[in-house]
Amino acid sequence: MKVLIVDDERNIRESLQRILQLDGLDAVTAGNGVEALSLLAAEQFDVVVTDLKMPVMGGQELMDRMRDDGLRCPVIMISAQGEIHDAITALKSGAIDYLIKPFEPDDLVYRIKSAVANRKRDDALEAGARTAQSSSGFIGQSPAAQALDRLVNKVAGTDATVLVTGESGSGKEVVAREIHARSPRAAEPFVAVNIGGIHENLMESELFGHEKGAFTGADARKTGLFELAGSGSLFLDEIGEMPQHLQVKLLRVLQERKIRRLGGSVDVPVSARILSATNRDIEAAVREGRFREDLYYRLNVVRVDVPPLRDRREDIPVLAGFLLEKLRGRMGRRGAGLSPEALDVLSSYSYPGNVRELENMLERALIYADGERIVPADLGLPRRAFLAPYLPEPKAVGQTQDPSLESMERQAIERALTTWGGNRTKAARELGISRRTILNKIKRWGLDS
Repeated sequence: MKVLIVDDERNIRESLQRILQLDGLDAVTAGNGVEALSLLAAEQFDVVVTDLKMPVMGGQELMDRMRDDGLRCPVIMISAQGEIHDAITALKSGAIDYLIKPFEPDDLVYRIKSAVANRKRDDALEAGARTAQSSSGFIGQSPAAQALDRLVNKVAGTDATVLVTGESGSGKEVVAREIHARSPRAAEPFVAVNIGGIHENLMESELFGHEKGAFTGADARKTGLFELAGSGSLFLDEIGEMPQHLQVKLLRVLQERKIRRLGGSVDVPVSARILSATNRDIEAAVREGRFREDLYYRLNVVRVDVPPLRDRREDIPVLAGFLLEKLRGRMGRRGAGLSPEALDVLSSYSYPGNVRELENMLERALIYADGERIVPADLGLPRRAFLAPYLPEPKAVGQTQDPSLESMERQAIERALTTWGGNRTKAARELGISRRTILNKIKRWGLDS
């Protein structure tokens, strides 16, 4: 982490430099705004800490010039007691924080680290929004997501039959669509069907089509999904739900590349690539005789396992940015964004419903949110879920653990108050509760001190 300290008083900037270096931060100094701009043009900094009043060029002008030059580095303003009005003006024009002299060194270190963490979160959200605008469907920079991306690239260039596995809501169809989009068949149709969503009596007709008069009500020929897919890709979602008598017919299609419409007598050649998916333990279904072993081996030429969201938490900020951008456009909520506290909650949640649950949660939050920022309470999670980032780590085995909600709430409030130096409004906002609620609990538990 690299910090630029700008102050016209040499002893102050050198003292701050030593303090930051003792904390493991790389600190560089400048005596005024002009020197700072020169350094900013030559080097990359994570944070700028600048005095407000300086000869040659002060902090406000430095910040204005940085904005004009397209420098997005966060700025923390330092001001004397009598300059609070000017500091507030600086905050309104782009500074992310300010400190009144004299201040505690630990406070400065905390604010610098918070600024960097918040910027990383904002960058990830913006990256997700850009991905949404470019219509790309595959998102993630975590090791798990990158390994998946590499496998998709390898598979896409082949005609191999692919079985995509993963928990419900993890993005199996997104992966299948991405395999198709990166393949030589990308210009051809991608046809998706959820096997579990079709009534058993209609499934054969949907997949293979039927001839006129094949059954009561069949007053015209129907083209099935295999034919509709043409030379593109046919995605069979929840393949484990397919009835056994149709498993035999699907096996024949995979072996012979031909179908026969229901009620027909002529074989029709098909050339679509078959992609399938399941969230069930399909190997167990094979062992139990519910799924044909020979069909399983035909479908499972290449296996692509989609990791659950809890195993790639690093992707949550960029995924949230991507989903928010899509939802805002659909719901007309331009400008509504995630607060850092809400993003912390999202990053700590376990997501039994995976990416689909994250999307539903964000849609709900956009409905609930009153202002321009989504706070933890807007997410609609159980109270323990949005207190989780502020609770202490579980105690070691053998130690007593107090499981009461009141105890957890008190610990969470104490931590939030400590984080914000006793500022009750900020602590309440971080926890997603009202200021009146936190005041009542402070009084009740005697936390005034």
